[in-house]
Amino acid sequence: MTEQRLEQEPQQDQDLAQPQAASDAPAPALPQGRATVGRVLRDQRKTIAVALCLAVASYWIIGQLGEWRLAGALAIGVALGLLNHLATEFWLLRIITNGSNPSRGQMIRSTISRLALLSVVAVGAAVLMWPDGIGVLLGLAVFRLIALMMTSLTLLKELKSDDPA
Repeated sequence: MTEQRLEQEPQQDQDLAQPQAASDAPAPALPQGRATVGRVLRDQRKTIAVALCLAVASYWIIGQLGEWRLAGALAIGVALGLLNHLATEFWLLRIITNGSNPSRGQMIRSTISRLALLSVVAVGAAVLMWPDGIGVLLGLAVFRLIALMMTSLTLLKELKSDDPA
């Protein structure tokens, strides 16, 4: 058995010494197809379901207390958070499927412009519906926190399954 191992080791060393051509290297796996809104909606079914449950819960719980405007404001905040999440996912899917490599500046400009627009709309809705309009900002924050937790849990599960220990 030791002789077989000694015979195999020189062959492995020779294979490592020969450089591989660039065309022999496996290409990174990219998602097939185009980035479409329908694909993003399909991929984000759980997130959409959570947003719908949060909006329904706001009407069910807060509406029963007679605060229907506040419940509506919370639902609007959740909807804005969902729209932001879906826009981000669409942007990321488009980058991945195109195989493009955006610069740090392009990524920063895109993120800041999207968040600036979201902030203007959310604060505008909050001011228009004041004092119940504060629910828009609360709904946006609660949805963002839950979406972040969902993303983190998925990432942790993937990292744990890749761990060879």
